[in-house]
Amino acid sequence: MKSRSRSSAGSAESPKKSSVKAGAQIIVDTLLEQGVDTMFGYPGGVVLPFFDRLYDAPIKFVIPRHEQGGCHMADGYARASGKVGVVVATSGPGACNLTTGLATAMMDSVPIVALTGQVRTELIGNDAFQEADTTGITRPVTKYNCIVKDVNDLARIIREAFYIASTGRSGPVLIDIPLDVQVARCETASSVKMELPGYRVRPEGHAKQISAAAAAINASERPVLYVGGGVISANATDELRAMAEKAHLPVTTTLLGLGSYDQSKPESLDMLGMHGSAYANYAVQECDLLIAVGARFDDRVTGKLKDFAPNAKIVHIDVDPSSISKNVKVDIPVVGDAKHILAELINEVEYREREKWFKKIAEWKKKFPFSYDRNASTVKPQYVVDEVCRQTDGKAIITTGVGQNQMWAAQFYRFSRPRQLISSGGLGTMGYGLPAAIGAQVARPDETVIDIDGDHSFNMTMTELRTAVENELPIKVCILNNGYMGMVRQWQELFYNKRYSKSYLSNPDYANVAEALGAVGITVDKKADVSGAVKKMLSEKNRPCVVDFKVEREENVWPMVPAGKSLNEMDGLDILESLA
Repeated sequence: MKSRSRSSAGSAESPKKSSVKAGAQIIVDTLLEQGVDTMFGYPGGVVLPFFDRLYDAPIKFVIPRHEQGGCHMADGYARASGKVGVVVATSGPGACNLTTGLATAMMDSVPIVALTGQVRTELIGNDAFQEADTTGITRPVTKYNCIVKDVNDLARIIREAFYIASTGRSGPVLIDIPLDVQVARCETASSVKMELPGYRVRPEGHAKQISAAAAAINASERPVLYVGGGVISANATDELRAMAEKAHLPVTTTLLGLGSYDQSKPESLDMLGMHGSAYANYAVQECDLLIAVGARFDDRVTGKLKDFAPNAKIVHIDVDPSSISKNVKVDIPVVGDAKHILAELINEVEYREREKWFKKIAEWKKKFPFSYDRNASTVKPQYVVDEVCRQTDGKAIITTGVGQNQMWAAQFYRFSRPRQLISSGGLGTMGYGLPAAIGAQVARPDETVIDIDGDHSFNMTMTELRTAVENELPIKVCILNNGYMGMVRQWQELFYNKRYSKSYLSNPDYANVAEALGAVGITVDKKADVSGAVKKMLSEKNRPCVVDFKVEREENVWPMVPAGKSLNEMDGLDILESLA
């Protein structure tokens, strides 16, 4: 949903006038009305009126070291809590620094409301100090954005922002508020009816389509349930599990769908796709029915499109009609909220044993498990993730950077509940893991939150460690330090004759950096020390702890579907088979 003029933004129904307030106070009051108790952001000249009113407000405010970090914190907070994350920045460079965080949230459908300051309305377009076309810059990376030019519209637009961000296919919304609007005064409305003529959310799927999907499930011999992050966003995990159990379906998930189905269940196929399990990829390629729920058939999942699930009829359940048949032609589309549609499907699907199908899947699982050389003398990155999973009993909230560390976390940590894995999926944003862990820890203070990161991802936002220290957040950071941009190096090894062009950077002593920033720092370069280091890390209750694991430098992620290949054309299967 893109920017629109005030005339199409909806209107209030006979609001009652209460009192005269400044725009900055209206912002604070409306945030409180929306249930906001936590915000992230950075002050600056044109948001000082708002920050002045925030001084006395009962809102926890976390100040990052960089606005990008603040946006990722709001993102991690939203994913961990299920609430709308809120971030604020000043005009010009402050607002521009939000764009990577907004794009990350947009790709992964994360509800965020970003409030940015803007120069005075009479200066807009005159190249004023710290002026930028914030709405123009952020239009491609937000679900909706607008600039407020009349203080009388301010409360209504903020209310609309929260509604738009959190309904339908959720996503980030940005409201740009000029300085003069923050200081202008107006009478406030005590009640407003939400009225958005151009925005309609229809959660109920069409009954005929739901019945058609159920009939296809009941008739299938080799079905696969393919689950994306949309199931978690819709809080539909219970319905998904009940439907899968009743119909007796094998379940595979996307990266962001991990946790929607308990991976300890025998029906779990784990993650599919480029670095997904061989058994999930083979099952998708040989299934006769693929039931996609809250997933968008992105290229990392499908591989070569024309060869994807070649024998399958496809059911696609999604709240966003624009996602239906966008990448893969769908036979039975069901548009609506996953929670509602899955609840209806439970009533119509039937149990089937499908003994031959599950036997074949079990054979693939036995032959091609996720594995590595457990007898190696060096520190294998997979071993570190295994040990973290073992000592946390698979119960921690895991955030990640992007690259090899992200894939090893997805492959070797066993997820059992929703909102347990917090990772940048669609945009693949390096530097996401640490600030997202901060946001998740703020949202879930009683949980163990661990960032499984790569050295080069960690480098990008490592100063946010001080944010965790100042806010007394006991996040844990496991750096899988191989000295390389790991996934870049892997591709250079496999496809560029080991010409490691610019994929290596010298790293600082991360333990010393952590100590300098006020956190606990540990270095591990021996396999025998891994278990003790993880135990010490988990014992830290008051301060962040960073463990720098010096892992095998040229370890690769297997299996791997090379670009342009089909899901069943995986590299590394011989390695996995030899380790089985």
